[in-house]
Amino acid sequence: MDSSFILSLIDKFNAGATTELKFNDGVNRLFLRKDDGGKSFLQTLRGDSSVETPPSVASENAPKDKTDDARGGSLITSPIVATFYASPGPNAAPFVVPGSKVKAGETLCILEAMKMMNKLEAEFDMEILSVEAKNGDLVEFNQTLFKAKPI
Repeated sequence: MDSSFILSLIDKFNAGATTELKFNDGVNRLFLRKDDGGKSFLQTLRGDSSVETPPSVASENAPKDKTDDARGGSLITSPIVATFYASPGPNAAPFVVPGSKVKAGETLCILEAMKMMNKLEAEFDMEILSVEAKNGDLVEFNQTLFKAKPI
């Protein structure tokens, strides 16, 4: 399954009214589903054991959940299944640490899926209350990565 086919399928799925799509070509399985807000996420399974997610899921169509937590902050969650990187490189300082003040559009972390590095950017001005994932962790869709307070 090549990336142009996947991108075409995602575009058609996002444009339509269908809320769930399953595709199986005998080798690869593709599963797309829209949540209640009409946003979609994607999982591609190769064989039975490895989970890979195409880079296009990190697009603006991917959900980035911001629900209130007990301290009056927001939970910033992963829009994809990926590897979490807190910094741009092995010896570099992390993008954010607890107490960091971040402007909308600034990078919070990098999420790697299928050898593609996807920057997760702040959607609003915030102060980071905590970082919930460790560098190199495999994170799941909708897993909390940061607790933040809007500023």
